[in-house]
Amino acid sequence: LICQHCMMAEESKCFSLPQMVDTDHWGPPSTTEEVSGVPYAPFNKSDKLGKAADWTGGSYRYGRYGHNQGQNVATVFNYYHNEDDENFTLVDTSSRPKTNRFTNRRQQNQRNSRGRNNKKRDQVKPRGKGQHQSRFGRRWRNWGGRRYQPYGDVKRDYAASIEVKPDWVLLDELEISELASNAITPPQASDVATHGELEYFDREFENLDGRTEKPLERIERSFFNVTTSDDPIIRDIANSGKANVFATDRILALIMACPRSVYSWDLVITRVGERTIILDKRENSQIDFLSVNETAIEPPHDDKDPINSPDNLSKEATFINQNFSQQLLKKGEATFKYDRPNPFATDETEEAAPIGYRYRKWHLGENVDLIARCELEGIKAAAQKGRGPGKTMLLKALNEYDHKATGWRQKLDSQRGAVLATELKNNSAKLARWTLQAMLAGADTLLLGYVSRVNPKDPFNHALLATQSYKPAEFAKQINLNEANAWGILNSVIERCSELEEGKYLLMKVPNKSQLSLYKVPADAFDAQDDDDEEDDEEDELLGEDDE
Repeated sequence: LICQHCMMAEESKCFSLPQMVDTDHWGPPSTTEEVSGVPYAPFNKSDKLGKAADWTGGSYRYGRYGHNQGQNVATVFNYYHNEDDENFTLVDTSSRPKTNRFTNRRQQNQRNSRGRNNKKRDQVKPRGKGQHQSRFGRRWRNWGGRRYQPYGDVKRDYAASIEVKPDWVLLDELEISELASNAITPPQASDVATHGELEYFDREFENLDGRTEKPLERIERSFFNVTTSDDPIIRDIANSGKANVFATDRILALIMACPRSVYSWDLVITRVGERTIILDKRENSQIDFLSVNETAIEPPHDDKDPINSPDNLSKEATFINQNFSQQLLKKGEATFKYDRPNPFATDETEEAAPIGYRYRKWHLGENVDLIARCELEGIKAAAQKGRGPGKTMLLKALNEYDHKATGWRQKLDSQRGAVLATELKNNSAKLARWTLQAMLAGADTLLLGYVSRVNPKDPFNHALLATQSYKPAEFAKQINLNEANAWGILNSVIERCSELEEGKYLLMKVPNKSQLSLYKVPADAFDAQDDDDEEDDEEDELLGEDDE
């Protein structure tokens, strides 16, 4: 007989195929008798199978970098002692420690010597102050543990810009992280009115380097920082109905750059009628002064030298910027005049600083028309005559107060990029506000100056070390400032204000938190504070007369 499978003789051995069982899952079927009782563990393709035979148990669980190589391996194949194996014991194959009589004798001698030294140390009298001390102890005290303390763990508590009164009602808390995620297309601006005049830029100060140090001059001119509701031009525009949201460029830049703010600040919001929103600042508010190293790893604080406290440095930076913006202009020559004169200068005041005011309008959407007063501080004459009046400028100065920490005089000539990078890290909020102010005002050039103290201990005398010009839009990209995102933040705040009822409110940057709080305040909440500020100013004037 012939086998049908292999065509071989029946007497010979024939290979027959095993029976195949069709299942709906991976692994052997549950009804197969041949594999019954054999442990089985399901696994995925991403699981690690471990070792084929691991006789060492868990002694080699960890790989080269401490990762558990068998963390996903099933434990069904592990060996466990059963009740039947109680009499079974493993043989200890570990090597016994070798004993050396010479080593033991040496260790015994060391212990005896250590005991004698301890007795002698107890008999020695403690050293007094000024006597010789160990080098290690001296070094450890000098370090003070600072080497092992990361800068990120240094936390400072900042005070609120204004004390919250008990009768103020908290309406909302806006998370800055959520505001920062908004973005809209930047709207186009149009001029509604122009006032003031501009002096021409002195090209002698163009692109100064560290080798041409010039003393910073004190120029006696009046500067006006009028809030929105006290601006007569904005009042006339509001009465004409051309817009329903009013502010200044400083207030708008403060809101737009709020994700970079560290210090607390506040704004007064007045809702008039059904549509009008006025964004104001308080008299002598913190936003009237410039911050110094606000976003630095170690910002200034009051614990050290009082001349380098945050408040004193803020006043010093404001004083520097006022004089810097006037020193770079040609005085006593022809000026570029706008359509109307300065709305804040009067015959009774001192010589007013030449500032150009542009009242600009933006359409932010349905029923939202914004008008803001924007400032320009200078104009650069065209290189060739007949090519327009020139390029408008915004003049700002960064100031150095610690020569050892920054070293501008040594670095500005050869490492100006590194100096600017450090300032972008330490003054991110201030530079972002300046850039936004230049973009809001439509300035062609943002000129940055580097001003340093003549003596680190003298906050009144300074020297101009260098200048650098930038186009605002390009500089915004350089400092990672997104204009669309800035407008999205502002639009979100205005939309929230449009939901308010008629009355007065306060928007405050919460100290030590990335949050904006919105309070409902009484109509006369800040009237008493304004009166106190006026009394303080009168007292300062009287004290000044007595000193003279």
